[in-house]
Amino acid sequence: MATFKAWVVEKGEAGQNLRFTDFDEANLMDGDVTVRVTHSTLNYKDGLAMTGRSPVVRRFPMIPGIDFSGVVESSEHPDYKPGDAVVLTGWGVGESHLGAYAERARVRGDWLVPLPDGLKPEEAMAVGTAGYTAMLCVMALDAHGLRPSDGPAIVTGASGGVGSVAVALLARAGWHVIAVTGRAGEADYLTSLGASEILDRAELANPGKPLAKERWAAGIDAVGSTTLANLLAATKADGAIAACGLAGGMDLPTSVAPFILRGVSLFGINSVTTPLPKRRQAWARIAKELDRDLLARMTSTVPLAQVGALAEDILAGRIRGRTVVTIG
Repeated sequence: MATFKAWVVEKGEAGQNLRFTDFDEANLMDGDVTVRVTHSTLNYKDGLAMTGRSPVVRRFPMIPGIDFSGVVESSEHPDYKPGDAVVLTGWGVGESHLGAYAERARVRGDWLVPLPDGLKPEEAMAVGTAGYTAMLCVMALDAHGLRPSDGPAIVTGASGGVGSVAVALLARAGWHVIAVTGRAGEADYLTSLGASEILDRAELANPGKPLAKERWAAGIDAVGSTTLANLLAATKADGAIAACGLAGGMDLPTSVAPFILRGVSLFGINSVTTPLPKRRQAWARIAKELDRDLLARMTSTVPLAQVGALAEDILAGRIRGRTVVTIG
């Protein structure tokens, strides 16, 4: 069997370590489709996996990387044949199943989606789990019946991966977008993506009242904890917040007041095991609705050999927008 380059997380007596090495194809896990990986991306969860800061990795050794785009090399799955361009996000890849920071991946065909028409492989990874999650949030708000005429939409962690795509999607749909960030220097960047207002995250970081003045009709939150509680407290009657992250903590110190006095809804967004029909719908909407120029503006690129050095940066909030990892 051939070997290929991969980042590998191992665990020993001294703890977890990460190295860039040759990996034997014979040690790939079971799956009915083998893919030549051409691109991956960098998500917050990838940073956790590579650093061991959180117990994301469930088996060792592990190839991290939760997203990839690539070309099918061999397939026993009826929906895929050699040469097909495919995308994968989620399903425990990079956590419990060997992941994307490698030149090869073997996975279940049921986890894949065809590369959407109109998207290049590198654009799909500029979107990645972060942008795909942002679209799932937008879809939840749409399904609730919310429209731009109802009031502003707020996006927390706006200069990060989920936030950047969320700002761009909401602005293109006609929303007045309030972008929340702790980095004042990113104001011009967020405005270029379509944000109408910039809000300092410090305004939402401290405990507030159970109900506050109504300020927005919709929101996408990647932070959690007190920030999410404050979003809910200031949401307009019959509005909704889509929650998809925990950068600020897993707790939620809120009350029932927004829910029973204003009819506010809180949608939890799980992008890992989304059923295939909804997954395809989300990718189809991304291909149709996400401005490619804005996507390029929020995206930087690194080769596979360098992605390990960015793990601490994404956890510390030093990564703007999206990072594409070039592999093949």
